Formats: sequence, structure tokens, C-alpha cells
Amino acid sequence: MAKAKITNIVFYGIGGQGIVTMAEVCGWAAMLAGFHVKKTEVHGMAQRGGSVESYIRFGKKVFSPLPQTATADYLICLHPEEHPRLLGELKKGGVDLFPYLEVAQKVVGDKKVFVNSFLLGVLSSYLGLEQSYWMQAMEKIFKRSLDENKAFFQQGYQAGGSL
Repeated sequence: MAKAKITNIVFYGIGGQGIVTMAEVCGWAAMLAGFHVKKTEVHGMAQRGGSVESYIRFGKKVFSPLPQTATADYLICLHPEEHPRLLGELKKGGVDLFPYLEVAQKVVGDKKVFVNSFLLGVLSSYLGLEQSYWMQAMEKIFKRSLDENKAFFQQGYQAGGSL
């Protein structure tokens, strides 16, 4: 991945789905890979199941944490009802990872907390950042269930690009 290009990623869900954590892991992975990273989030009534959006931008030099409308390279949406609205955030040729949500839910089964790690694995398969950076990022963020998070991440990585 060329460091001069700025990559824009939109994460969307509701309070309690781990959107901020997903963005944090992604930001750390990009930073460990040597990119300049900007991150921001918008919390609605997150504690009550309200909307949560998080944006990651990384590249050689990034000046603003918020991408312009219709410039997202990648979209990860965990809330099916909001997905159609969020498609407007993707640039032409951008990658919508929403189809992987159903795959993630089937793979993790009743361990729903790991949907995010699976989807981060899918995202990593598209971004091209070395796996070691993702593993280091997860070690910084996940204090519990690190091995399970890594295992589901790897399954997501293997599933990436299959849909």
C-alpha cells in the first residue's frame, strides 16, 4: 500500500457494538505500519443503543479526521437498517463490507462479541497492512479474550475477498 494515498474508512453501528474499539484497532495497525492516522467518532445516544460512527483516515500526511462525503474507501456497517443510508459515504469503487456481516454472525455463533474481530480481519485482507501490525494493535486494545479475538480475526482475514 502506497503511503502517499489517503485511505478513508467509515465504521457504523449502535452503542454497545464495539464500533469505537474497531476503529481504535484499525488506527493502531495503520500507525504501527508507519502511516499518519486521524480518527474521530460521533456518539449519539450510544449508551442507549443510539448511533455510533467512527472514521479512520491514514496516509503519508492527513490533516482532517473527517472524510468528505462519498470519499470512503471502505464501509463497515453493523446496523442493517442504516446500511442503505450509509452507502452514500462510499466513493465510486469503494468497498462495502456489509455483506460479510452475515458471514461473521454465522462464524461466531452465540459469541457475538467477536463479530468485530472477524470483520476487522476481512478489512485487513483488503488494506494490505502486515498481519503483525494488526496483532500488535489487538494486544494493545484487547485486555480480555485476546486469543479468541485473534482467532476470529484470522478467520475474517481468510474470508476476505470471497464475496
